[in-house]
Amino acid sequence: MFSLPARAWLEPAPSFDYFRLLHVEARMPVKALLVAAAVCLLIGSRAAVAAPAATDPSAVARATLDNGLRIIAVRNTLAPVVATALNYDVGSDESPAGFPGTAHALEHMMFRGNPALSAEQLADIGTLLGGNFNANTRESLTQYVFTVPAEDLGVVLSIEAARMQGILATKDSWTKERGAIEQEVAADFSEPFEVLHTRLRARMFAATPYEHDALGTRPSFDKTSAAMLADFYGHWYAPNNALLVMVGDIEPEAAIAKAREVFGSIPRKSLPPRPAVELRPLKPERVTMPSDQSDAASVVALRAPGTDSPDYAAFEVLCDVLASHRFDLYGLAAAGKAVDASFEIEPMPKAGLAWSVVTFPAGGDAAGIERDVRTILQRVARDGVPAELVAAAKLQERREGEFAKNSIADLASVWSDAVELYGLSSPDEDIERIDKVSVEDVNRVARKYLDVDHSIHALLVPSKSGAPVIASGKVGGKETIDLGEAPATKLPGWAENLLHHLDVPASTLHPVVSTLANGVTLIVQQEDISDTVSVYGRVRSRAEVEVAQGKEGVAELLDDLFEYGTDKRDRLSLESALDELGATEKAGTDFSIRLLSSDFERGVDLLAEHELHPALPQPDFERLRERATRTVAARNASPGFLNQHALRHALFPETDPLQRHSTPQTVQALTIDDVRDYYRTTIRPDLATIVVVGKVTPEEASRVITKSFGSWSASGPRPDVDLPPAPQNAPGQASVPDASRVQDEVTLAQTLDMARSNPEYYALELGNRVLGGGFYSSRLSVDLRKNGGLVYDVGSHIQAGRTRSVYIAHYACDAANVSTAGDLIVRDLRQMQNSPVSDDELARAKSLVLRQIPLADASIEALAHGLLQRRDLDLPLDEPTVAARRYVALTPEDVRAAFAKWMRPGDLVRVTQGPAPH
Repeated sequence: MFSLPARAWLEPAPSFDYFRLLHVEARMPVKALLVAAAVCLLIGSRAAVAAPAATDPSAVARATLDNGLRIIAVRNTLAPVVATALNYDVGSDESPAGFPGTAHALEHMMFRGNPALSAEQLADIGTLLGGNFNANTRESLTQYVFTVPAEDLGVVLSIEAARMQGILATKDSWTKERGAIEQEVAADFSEPFEVLHTRLRARMFAATPYEHDALGTRPSFDKTSAAMLADFYGHWYAPNNALLVMVGDIEPEAAIAKAREVFGSIPRKSLPPRPAVELRPLKPERVTMPSDQSDAASVVALRAPGTDSPDYAAFEVLCDVLASHRFDLYGLAAAGKAVDASFEIEPMPKAGLAWSVVTFPAGGDAAGIERDVRTILQRVARDGVPAELVAAAKLQERREGEFAKNSIADLASVWSDAVELYGLSSPDEDIERIDKVSVEDVNRVARKYLDVDHSIHALLVPSKSGAPVIASGKVGGKETIDLGEAPATKLPGWAENLLHHLDVPASTLHPVVSTLANGVTLIVQQEDISDTVSVYGRVRSRAEVEVAQGKEGVAELLDDLFEYGTDKRDRLSLESALDELGATEKAGTDFSIRLLSSDFERGVDLLAEHELHPALPQPDFERLRERATRTVAARNASPGFLNQHALRHALFPETDPLQRHSTPQTVQALTIDDVRDYYRTTIRPDLATIVVVGKVTPEEASRVITKSFGSWSASGPRPDVDLPPAPQNAPGQASVPDASRVQDEVTLAQTLDMARSNPEYYALELGNRVLGGGFYSSRLSVDLRKNGGLVYDVGSHIQAGRTRSVYIAHYACDAANVSTAGDLIVRDLRQMQNSPVSDDELARAKSLVLRQIPLADASIEALAHGLLQRRDLDLPLDEPTVAARRYVALTPEDVRAAFAKWMRPGDLVRVTQGPAPH
């Protein structure tokens, strides 16, 4: 529904499994993913239907306390979970001149403690709650978010009330946090799209508060003092400058009463005046930048209306139309001229930044792409847009209003954005204003804002950084280090009960499982939280194992060709049919559709038609093969690919399937028959699982899925799609040069001769939560970030698959600190092997994993993917409950023994991407 402005997060989102070494298909996609998230929905439609019912009034309660704190409580019973968002109306707009990151720096310092709650206490409580807490800073807003079991709402409110009443911005704590936040800045300025975004804002909004994003800069942080941060806090952090949103399995009135009890005595403050925004005329300009991405990108940036403008709703619809897969902009990709195309908007109150982004193979016709984009936008400004696409955009916005209910955390974010960023009373009001937008309104704002003669054009050009530098030697220092035992942190009285709450959580899952006659496994989870149904399917597949020698690249081409319709409908006809339902759909080895429950049967029919009868047309194949040949050539020389390849080369033998990858030669040699043969042997029902979650009975879901997918058949023997077990790796190091990065991205890894089904996995996983699984309170975070200030983000993961596993630790830091940080990780690993963790640490780790069980089911998508993953790994569907019982029973000695048996710190491989480590 809402376009999300740029933000600076305290912690990055959970790390994506970018190496995909184990139990999921290890594709190396031909299509490049944009770093910047597209915020306009890729949609289109012919006919609108009645909007879903608005939010049930009885599920929402509101209050404004005497001190000015505004509170909204919304009931959502998807899971026994509550999400809170405490929104302060202050951000980078209010930062002092010359100090653009002040609000962001203060956001970080809010986790360094206050007079009532130390940093250690806050970190421990966050871990005990399940570890799902974060913060972000935007232009006009700083937001602190928690997602926790509903029974712990009072603890979260006590944390936020303590942080609203004071801050400990000491010189020592700021010095340490400044190191971490400067690493965050370095990470962002190592991403080409982030650098481009910074340059576009500086030109688009020169001499206004918008010329800097919320992140800040290293020079400004070097000049910032702890006293400045305390002063900024004193001016802006007040109940009368805040909105508290609570969403989840709560009674709204009771939740407000609890918030009133906790926050009611905090005094209000007099707020300073806010800075004015005086926009200057936009001068056309051209920007060319190097990039470490495999594809080039052409960007046309325009000034857009802000959220305060009466034009904003119409421009939002225009954005949706321009981003539609049925519109001409995406048609550049469909025709094979580009790899992908999107249109995005980043809104601020007084103005917005809109941009088209078209990626295309390196060395392609950049001038031609720019000319095509300019022609498309000029034609829209002159002639307007198709009425059917306007109707589609409005329909999809209404559908998204219903889908927002399918995630408790997302719904809290949607409510916060609606009220704080858009000045509305509720998300429903946004739907209402979208409904009022006419085709004439859209065409009017197109004429007004799509002024390509006063735009900024940017070109990102891929640049080769060189081959990996391979080195020998081990990572880490001395074999034996005695760290001693960290003293336990005493918790405040209102949080002490968390330590004594290690019960196995009651599961809210009740899946009904059946098997179709053709072998498809069907899993149905009935949920009535919204009037929607989501269908997620997966065909177990592994291209590295299944693709014939010399045919590398066929899986990627099949994935791309799925987009080109079915044997009954061409690409645009299929998009149109889906848009009539307002549905979001995808076919392939992972297939899905999301739609209203009233359209369930029609939507599943379309999904089955697409999955079982793709057109795979030869003319489109030939265009895509030529595009893929150029794209693969550039990809194979890109730093990101070389990083991945170096890691796999260090971990696995030369004969391992994961060493295989497509080349320009293998792609160019492919034929359409190769693709069709691969489809027939790979997309088969006896390897497929379909999960249905939503407002549908198991009986109805079974009837519809059987009707649509029951005719799906397989020919030939069922293929073996598992990777072979991997032998132990030897130590090694590789450095991948990347001239576009200002810091190193570092991976430490080792193979584990263990399958996910091994019972000892649980002791390793629990120990890893002590080591790297809790913000600030984990050993790695304390050593490398909190005390060392060496990194912004550090974590460790056990990627456990059906036949092999890998331990991975990752961090990013300045080149001079790569070895220092790596040595600390090795030291902490050895300590886990040599000495049992304390009872207190283990209790906190157990609390973390136990409380994360209900949190994993707090969105429909996460719930469905959890079921699919467990099916992939041949685990019972109630495995979280099984795991909980195992975790509760584990002892400190069990953890130490598991680390001593399975971890090999002396065999870690280290791969860096960026400047040469010192």
